[in-house]
Amino acid sequence: MTAFVPLPLTLVLDTPRPGALRVAVGGDLDFTTAGELLTTVAAALDGGSLTDVHLDCGGLRICDSSGLSALLTVHRHAAAAGARLHLDERPPALDRLLDVSGTYEHLTGEPATSDRWHSTTSD
Repeated sequence: MTAFVPLPLTLVLDTPRPGALRVAVGGDLDFTTAGELLTTVAAALDGGSLTDVHLDCGGLRICDSSGLSALLTVHRHAAAAGARLHLDERPPALDRLLDVSGTYEHLTGEPATSDRWHSTTSD
C-alpha cells in the first residue's frame, strides 16, 4: 500500500504588466495551506493598484473544500479591490470540483460545463 504524501503549497508571484499579478500555484491547496494563499493574495491586493489577479493553477495537484473556500474568498477580495480573478491553466480535477460545487461559472466567468462530466449513451 502506498501512503499519500501531501505536497507543500508553493506560490510564486510575478507582475507581468502594471496592474496585473500572476501567482503560480503548485502542490496541494487544502485545509493546511489555504490560509497561505489567502494571506499572500490579500497582501498583494492591499496596494490597491491591481486590476487583474491571475492564479496559474497548472501546478496544482489537489484542491479540497478548504481550497475551494480559499478560491471563493480570493475572488471576493479581488472584486472588493476592483480586480478581476482569473483561474488559468486549471487541471481537470479543479474544473470538476468547480463544476460539481456549482462555482464554475462564478469563479471562471465561463459557462458551466456539467455535461462534460456525465457520460451519455445512445440507445
